[in-house]
Amino acid sequence: MAEYLYDLVIIGAGPGGYEAAFYAQELGMKVALVERDKVGGTCLNRGCIPTKALMHSSDVYRDAANGAEIGVEVTGLKANRARIGERKDEVLDQLRDGIIGLINKKKIDLITGEAKIVAEHELRVGTQIVTADRIMLATGSHPFFPPIPGAELEGVIDSTELIDMGGAEIPEFVIIGGGVIGIEFATIYGDLGDHVTVIEGADRLLPVLDKEIGRSIKMTLEKKGIECHVKAPVQRIEKNGDKLAVIFLEKDKEVTVEADKVLLCVGRRPTTDGLFGDEFAAKYELLDAKGFIKVNEQYQTECPSVYAIGDCIGGIQLAHVSAAEGRNCVALMTGGRATIQMGTVPSCIYTDPEIAVVGMTADEAKEAGIEVIVKKYPMSANGKTLIAGLDRGFVKLVARADDHQLIGAHLLCGRASDLIGELSVAIGRGMMLEEVANIIHPHPSFAEAIMEAARL
Repeated sequence: MAEYLYDLVIIGAGPGGYEAAFYAQELGMKVALVERDKVGGTCLNRGCIPTKALMHSSDVYRDAANGAEIGVEVTGLKANRARIGERKDEVLDQLRDGIIGLINKKKIDLITGEAKIVAEHELRVGTQIVTADRIMLATGSHPFFPPIPGAELEGVIDSTELIDMGGAEIPEFVIIGGGVIGIEFATIYGDLGDHVTVIEGADRLLPVLDKEIGRSIKMTLEKKGIECHVKAPVQRIEKNGDKLAVIFLEKDKEVTVEADKVLLCVGRRPTTDGLFGDEFAAKYELLDAKGFIKVNEQYQTECPSVYAIGDCIGGIQLAHVSAAEGRNCVALMTGGRATIQMGTVPSCIYTDPEIAVVGMTADEAKEAGIEVIVKKYPMSANGKTLIAGLDRGFVKLVARADDHQLIGAHLLCGRASDLIGELSVAIGRGMMLEEVANIIHPHPSFAEAIMEAARL
């Protein structure tokens, strides 16, 4: 048997990579992580965490600005944009240091540099050759710029550049893309007082979610003064003096809005360019037409010693999905079984109120030939919601019509990102509506809306 420097080398130290490394080390493997940038991946450095750090500041500012409604009057209120950005960086540094501390504690080697696989058990990092019995790819994804004329102009930015700006003021801000990233940034900058316009080509915001959520969040954003245009394909971006002009179609007529910055957030692409040496790439069919790494049910590529997980293989592009795939992949490559259920994946959007979903929508169930019943509880009847001043929202449960087994949950309410865990467990365990309805929930709480919805 050949002697390799490591049992497993993982390329990419984001949530998928470092969770896989931690689990592999627990199983007794000698592990190395290769990272070309900073540990933590997109989630920690350019996505989930910095966005939520900025959002916490904008949430506090919004609540203070509206405090008079609940008897808390604030004078001299100011959004210190520089401090907002500094605090975001402090949060990232603390979490990044924590991950590095765990890597060191577990005696996992961290190799810095750009990795390229050159053979079945060999990769090159700079001038260093590293050998391993198995190689795992967890290289993630990056923002995609669509072929919109003018997208190359100065002032047109992606989400990474916007996060690097640290919440800096953007008086006139246009966001192209009404998906998760666009809606969260619209919430942040709208709450901080900038004028925000969201342009979405589909017929509603958040087009992949329950239809009612997309329509409701549009009304909520517009109530805050955020302009939202749907069924509005962007035609081009032009320079207009010191401003940018975004031209889009609305009801077959061209409409122009001006902006100081334009955020393009219409999707992401796998980070796989330059990952394979020419000879190795010629030997195996590793990528599909879109650049995603092709794997089987064991997360194994056509090369038996090379595995891949996370955003770079497609599917649901979320940090917690990557982390789960990383652990399942390690279990499978070591002869175990994948114990984390991949069929029940919650997804959260940190608007105000929050959005969280898991499982199927009623429309998806019907398309799959499943007859369903839908239970919807309006949060206007929930005491905690009225106390918090979150006047819109609902808890919607989707269950099979024949046996009442819960197969989907769609929340637009306060603390939705915390509540969805309960419903993920319920769906994962195959619970019935009656079982959820008969569990005592605390009062007053947002959570009791789940029980009330199941009882309807």
